[in-house]
Amino acid sequence: MGALSNLYDADEILWTGCPCGMHATMYEHQAALASNNPNSKFYCAETTPKTDQTQEIAPSFSPKIGGLTNAADKTEKLDWSDNQKVMANVIESSILKGIFGTDVNRRNFLKAVGASTASAAIASVFPIQQAIAAIVDAKGPLEKTKLNVGFVPITCATPIIMGQPMGFYQKYGLDVDVIKTAGWAVSRDKSLSGEYDAAHMLTPMPLAITVGAGSSATPWTMPAVENINGQAIVLAMKHKDKMDPKKWKGFTFGVPFEYSMHNLLLRYYVAESGLDPDQDIKIRVVPPPEMVANLKAENLDGYLSPDPFNQRAVYDGIGFIYKLTKEIWAGHPCCAFGASQKFINEAPNTFLALFKSILDATTYASAPTNRAEIAKAISPKNYLNQPETVVAQVLTGKFADGLGKVRNVPDRIDFDPFPYHSFAVWILSQMKRWGYIEGDVNYKSVSEQVYLATDAQAVMKDMGLTVPSKTYETYEIMGKTFDPAKPEEYVQSFAIKRG
Repeated sequence: MGALSNLYDADEILWTGCPCGMHATMYEHQAALASNNPNSKFYCAETTPKTDQTQEIAPSFSPKIGGLTNAADKTEKLDWSDNQKVMANVIESSILKGIFGTDVNRRNFLKAVGASTASAAIASVFPIQQAIAAIVDAKGPLEKTKLNVGFVPITCATPIIMGQPMGFYQKYGLDVDVIKTAGWAVSRDKSLSGEYDAAHMLTPMPLAITVGAGSSATPWTMPAVENINGQAIVLAMKHKDKMDPKKWKGFTFGVPFEYSMHNLLLRYYVAESGLDPDQDIKIRVVPPPEMVANLKAENLDGYLSPDPFNQRAVYDGIGFIYKLTKEIWAGHPCCAFGASQKFINEAPNTFLALFKSILDATTYASAPTNRAEIAKAISPKNYLNQPETVVAQVLTGKFADGLGKVRNVPDRIDFDPFPYHSFAVWILSQMKRWGYIEGDVNYKSVSEQVYLATDAQAVMKDMGLTVPSKTYETYEIMGKTFDPAKPEEYVQSFAIKRG
């Protein structure tokens, strides 16, 4: 059930991730249907399941907060800014669930008698509004205020980290413990176990978790992007004479996680340079805090890593910045704020407060005039544990490159929270390209299920922030056009690929 759901819309799905109401999750539903199509690993049906109990379902199901993707065109949305109204909707949903038991029963009843008649009939036997008023007055607007949010100590996590020392969580009534996490596998596992209420994630991770790549399939969401740009290819100082990537045959590169933009961008770059990333070079997963040490020990020839570890290699005289990733794809997404669908469903008001605090912090971080202040706030031991000058060079974009030059690139890292669906489609296309996912992929459905762009539009508008008018865009990446409407054609256009 979404915080903004229309409870009397017969086409809206409230209490399960399954559009037919017969399965506990969307993935059980898909698995049942996929049995007729064993070659389609991530099959997502948009047709009516064959069951006597099921009526026609709404197209392009998306189990997200409020069902905004599909219901926005036909239902009146509740106001995100009214916490009591949000809570009232949650309470009324619980009452209806007690009356009907299943979504099938609720939806069939609404289709038989209509929304107005159903509402009047239920109100005549149960004082819903009085019950809501009593519960709202007793419970207040937030389901919980104490939260655990995990982060990996990199500058991509800036909005999540700074929210604690700079008071953004407190502003929205939350007491958030931001927990330093060694690497992405740990972050994923602690998120899946519920130890973290939400977490800093790499933008491919919620997609991978949702489709079951590298873990059991679990509905996950990405409400907001944390940063754009902000990464670099670093080479060891001994390779200053190998500026042409064709000379990298036999090199070993580090990336922070398999399901990361770092891995996908490194693969993209070397493949466009004529090298096969699975045959001509070696790619190892190395936790970001261990990148510099492995470069120094000559276990790596280079890495595509998050900062501050690119700048730290320069600071320590161990490596040089070969190329900023914005020079590969200007404005690419990198890290994100991720949360389980379960957390959103069980604590919608708390989630909204957390979502707003992240958006607020991200907006503050996007202003270059605030970057020096932020660098001071996030550099200490309990956060990044890095020299302030290293962090400041990353955030301000005025930095030494390790080759004797001081560069001024203000958008070396930037902060834009909007989770474009087209970002997700590109990521899925590259996961398909390199064999991380197989079979038929419903790019649009999965992207809109996981990346909450439509919901972000609603919340950002409520907060008075600039809101993009569309959720899909085309991109130019190393001279090649990506059209999100043609992802499979894009995958097949590459000479070097696995999928």
